[in-house]
Amino acid sequence: MLFAFLCTDKPDHLHVRMETRPAHVEWLNGLNAAGVLKMAGPFLDGESKPCGSLVIVHASDRQAAEAIAAADPYAQAGLFAHVEIKPFNWVFNNPEA
Repeated sequence: MLFAFLCTDKPDHLHVRMETRPAHVEWLNGLNAAGVLKMAGPFLDGESKPCGSLVIVHASDRQAAEAIAAADPYAQAGLFAHVEIKPFNWVFNNPEA
């Protein structure tokens, strides 16, 4: 089952994002190597600066998805004001369909 993480950064926390980015990218690379990561990238504000994240993963159930989201170095660093986890059905342009 796929889950989308809709993550919103706390205001004025771009420095936390940039400081934590190497660990976050390493974490994403690990998910990718394990076949868990389907896609990921930042949301951008009006000045094209990152202000949140979209991460889509494969997980067995919601509890497993929550554990994956909690392991994100961005989440552990306190970057996010809010993380919404939603089941996701990838219909169009899914390379695995």
